[in-house]
Amino acid sequence: MEILRGKAASLIAAAAFHERLQGYDTLHIDLGTGDGRYVQHSAPTCPNTFFIGIDACRENLHEVSRRAQANTLFVIANAQALPLELTGLATQMTINFPWGSLMEGLLTHNTELLASVAMIARLDASLELRLNGGALGQAGWSLEEGAYQVREVLEVNGFKMRSPMIMTAQTLKSCPTTWAKRLAYGRDPRAMYLSGVRRG
Repeated sequence: MEILRGKAASLIAAAAFHERLQGYDTLHIDLGTGDGRYVQHSAPTCPNTFFIGIDACRENLHEVSRRAQANTLFVIANAQALPLELTGLATQMTINFPWGSLMEGLLTHNTELLASVAMIARLDASLELRLNGGALGQAGWSLEEGAYQVREVLEVNGFKMRSPMIMTAQTLKSCPTTWAKRLAYGRDPRAMYLSGVRRG
């Protein structure tokens, strides 16, 4: 499994990886972590949780990964082919403001992506998604229709999802991601929040 620390990428052996996880109550995986700000903010406030931020683009992670907390790890991987070392480990998962292939896969029943997401989740693992109205619009969906489409896709791929909820500008301001701040203070602060759990 490829990990990143600053600009230095390396491979971590399965045994060393599982040793890093020892002593933590929960494992939180942030899929499509972008610049890693969500993990960077969350890790100090939850010292009993181990956080893994995953993204295919390493350039955006150089700064945050260089200053990574002891309870964090940044993994370079495509969401459609997540490392097998993560199988069944996640107790909490977040997908914050996906775009591009990740957004498209959530809208179109991409079997590789959905199997990969389901693979890393323990039974009853929590899943939270925050969807950007602009990204949904670029994919050809309205905010509400796109959110319900993502909900339906996840429902038929192993997750029990609640109804989508609109995120207000105030809610966006309290969400520790770069995209949330851009939306909250931008001209088009439209976003939806979904949550659910991994079913057996």
